[in-house]
Amino acid sequence: MKTPLFTLALILFSAYSFAQTSLYEHPKFEEYAKTHETIAILPFNTSITLRPKDMKSMAPGQLEKMEQDEGISVQNGMYSWFLKRDKKGTSTVTFQDPITCNAKLKKFGVTSENFEEYTPDELADILGVDAIIMGTFETNKPMSEAANLALNLLVGFGGATNKAVLNMNLYDADEGLLLANYNKSVSGALGSSTDQLINILMKKASRRISYTD
Repeated sequence: MKTPLFTLALILFSAYSFAQTSLYEHPKFEEYAKTHETIAILPFNTSITLRPKDMKSMAPGQLEKMEQDEGISVQNGMYSWFLKRDKKGTSTVTFQDPITCNAKLKKFGVTSENFEEYTPDELADILGVDAIIMGTFETNKPMSEAANLALNLLVGFGGATNKAVLNMNLYDADEGLLLANYNKSVSGALGSSTDQLINILMKKASRRISYTD
């Protein structure tokens, strides 16, 4: 009996992706959240870790362009995730669309190169919102259509990623105060698009972050 049970356990373990989650929420989060009407989601600072042999196929600047595309894709995916909840009547705030957000950042000279020179409250002021969502995204294969296609053409493979780590921070605009930090890592079969990946990464957040009813 031991061998079949061990085999079954191994199969079940292999069938599910590994996941780790941590969530910090400020003790007065709900008090601050009541004053928020509009939130902006910024492009995520993305890091794509490729195999050394794949890096040899990269021309200077190509990886950085992929990472920028992936960061914007994560931004769009998260916006869509919140928008779906807004349509269901479960979101209590409005989210600034990424096109407007990115246009304002560009207008004020905020780029991926000088992004860290700005404080959260300064970025919120530029965007004219009550709070901002920003963070980092790490993966070993890109999920965005543009980045995935480029990688496939360069090194001959694409498809779903098998590892991803999302670190999301939510800041209040007035004080630049960190109201929430959500960190989740997953590995395994994660779908074939950024939207599918964000749904997996944000599933638990919807039960905890107080912008959803």
